[in-house]
Amino acid sequence: MISRISPSFGSNGHVYAQKLNLLDPVKKSSQVADRANQEVKNFDVVVAGGGIAGTIAGIAAAKEGAKVLVIEPNGFLGGTLTASGVGPMMSFHAGNKQVIKGIADELIERLKKREKSPGHILNSTNSITPFDTEAMKYELETMLLESGGEVLYHTTLAGTDVSNNKIQSVKVLNKAGLSDIKAKVFIDATGDGDLSAWSGVPFTKGRENDGATQPMTLIMKYNNVNTEKLRKYIKENPDKFPLMREDISTIDNTPRLSVIGFEKEFNEAKQKGEVTIPREDVLFFETNNPGEVIINTTRILDHDGTDPWSLSKAEIEGRRQARELEAFFKKYVPGFEKAVFTQSGPSIGVRSSRQIEGEYTITAEDLLKERKFKDTIAHSGYPIDMHNPDGEGTTLIRLKQGHYYNLPYRALIPKNIENLLVPGRNLSATPEAQAAIRTTPTLAALGEAAGTAAAAAAKDDGNVRSVNTKKLQKELVKNGAYLDVCA
Repeated sequence: MISRISPSFGSNGHVYAQKLNLLDPVKKSSQVADRANQEVKNFDVVVAGGGIAGTIAGIAAAKEGAKVLVIEPNGFLGGTLTASGVGPMMSFHAGNKQVIKGIADELIERLKKREKSPGHILNSTNSITPFDTEAMKYELETMLLESGGEVLYHTTLAGTDVSNNKIQSVKVLNKAGLSDIKAKVFIDATGDGDLSAWSGVPFTKGRENDGATQPMTLIMKYNNVNTEKLRKYIKENPDKFPLMREDISTIDNTPRLSVIGFEKEFNEAKQKGEVTIPREDVLFFETNNPGEVIINTTRILDHDGTDPWSLSKAEIEGRRQARELEAFFKKYVPGFEKAVFTQSGPSIGVRSSRQIEGEYTITAEDLLKERKFKDTIAHSGYPIDMHNPDGEGTTLIRLKQGHYYNLPYRALIPKNIENLLVPGRNLSATPEAQAAIRTTPTLAALGEAAGTAAAAAAKDDGNVRSVNTKKLQKELVKNGAYLDVCA
């Protein structure tokens, strides 16, 4: 290895460095990098965010022939499923009826073939879909590349150029510095509506009276859990698991465990000062891998996912709570005596932050009354699942067994911008409606609709409002999505 030439060499040192060809190549490579940064990349569709909504939007757009780029801050795709450790996916079903299909279901079938997911496990209300996290990263990436889409990792948004009610380009930051990327149509799948907010789209945040959002959660992952001992305990103590009562009889047959309960033990630990988490019970799920369990129990209040200072403090609080839970599970939960806490996060899970103001705002009444829309582009049967921003308590409002609601295309179209779609959890919805729509299968279905629509708009003038929704619906069904408006 040749070290940098010291200035103490004087003029002779400089000559020596030139002979070794050290100085000019460095200058030349810097100039090449500068030119690369100044070169503006052009695409038909640019997706900001490689979570489940963004990746599937990119796949859908590329399958329609669009030149697609997905921009992702991490070095892998999957968003909350991989970067936040969330699992399982829930729910592709409404009762026994599968209402979310298309690209998302193709993803699960691919995982099943590699024995990286048991597929959809039906329970008394909907379904859950466990998976292996590393396989999820690989399959999403492979599907995007197979579709003809591109991905740019380790890259974050740094600004937008907006004129004539259109996003002309986005500025991105990565190891090469700052550069600009142009597209005919953009998709905001950042999860927090960053692209929309920075482009001048109006938005709300949290409850109307105080702006409080649902609490965040830092997911924990355990290995070596004795699930047989845990199953036996649950069967022998069904009174301790009131929310599982309908499922106790099937606990021997389900291929992977889903558990909510231990309220008495959790309350005892809180009274002793062993636990300070403002929650009333514990919730955990077995992944595709036997004995590997995801714990969804930390509850971080009064933090803002769009404020980096607040978000940083939330990560710290999440790890503090995780240490309390590590001791709690070992002491109070059968089957965890020899289990190993292997990972938190890696990043905290944010349930809600910004909600854009769109052409239509979905309400809880729309969902519970199963309101029909001419521009329906996805369905879901997942209930309103609102974690209390003030502390303990979770509001769960279910539709009738087997019923599902309709989601309109207009809720993905933000005000003020003509060439932008927002299919992620920050779409146009009230906090109560968003609490139902925010789960990954639903966002995957919305992502497929957004990607398909974006490709259609890119072939025309880029205006997403000009997309023919009847043609969009037919294209989605042709590609394997379920829509009862075209059934």
